[in-house]
Amino acid sequence: MTDAHTEHGGLAARATAFAELHSAPEILQVVNVWDVISATTVADVPGTKALATASHSIAASLGYEDGENIPLEEMIAAIGRIAAATDLPVSADLESGYGDPEDTVRRAIGVGIVGANIEDQMRPLADAVAQMEAAMKAGQGEGIDFVLNARTDAFVRAGDRDPAEVLSDAVERGKAFLAIGATNVFVPGLLDEHAVSTLVEAFGPQRLSVINVPGSLAPARLQELGVARISYGPWTQRVALTALADSAAELYAGGALPGGTRPLN
Repeated sequence: MTDAHTEHGGLAARATAFAELHSAPEILQVVNVWDVISATTVADVPGTKALATASHSIAASLGYEDGENIPLEEMIAAIGRIAAATDLPVSADLESGYGDPEDTVRRAIGVGIVGANIEDQMRPLADAVAQMEAAMKAGQGEGIDFVLNARTDAFVRAGDRDPAEVLSDAVERGKAFLAIGATNVFVPGLLDEHAVSTLVEAFGPQRLSVINVPGSLAPARLQELGVARISYGPWTQRVALTALADSAAELYAGGALPGGTRPLN
């Protein structure tokens, strides 16, 4: 990687390109990564347009539980190594901002990150909006078109609440985040077609970001409904770990390495 990768002009160009991917009619899929080798492997797959980190996966790879248990210095170092390994735009999952979203986002930009997820964790709405404003302020201060994927945890923290109320909360919070300049609203959870359609109608086309998990709507249908972006969170690391565990069991049973294994590292 040349020094130009870290120059402001190159960073600004990647940020703008990343923002444009979210407004394009074709849905943006980001296959989440957690270290340099997973990042370079995915980056080399035809069709990859951008990368996104998964905080859960990075924490797990370094021996921490998810939920901001990893020290911020370690998270910034990890995402910085990923950003330095590719010319593609990289978005980072920065959880709820590690106590200071503005400073955390500024530090992330400093290591080459051009977008981020920030979680509201269902804080009081005014506090959640202030979080998102702080993240946006960091991008503005650095002079780039920073992509804020503002996350509401309405569904993942719903418990046994009335689904209609949960959906209403997600709509209210998402609209508030868009009003202060967020690029997209990220609503993780196992969303049915009614929920996706309601959210797209409330936010507008190409403003909703979702996570796909087992049982989720197919990418083609999500594109038809007007979703901007699909990510996969910790599930991509789980795919890799499942293959590792299955291969270990096969080897212990006297088997061989899987046919077609490629030296991607």
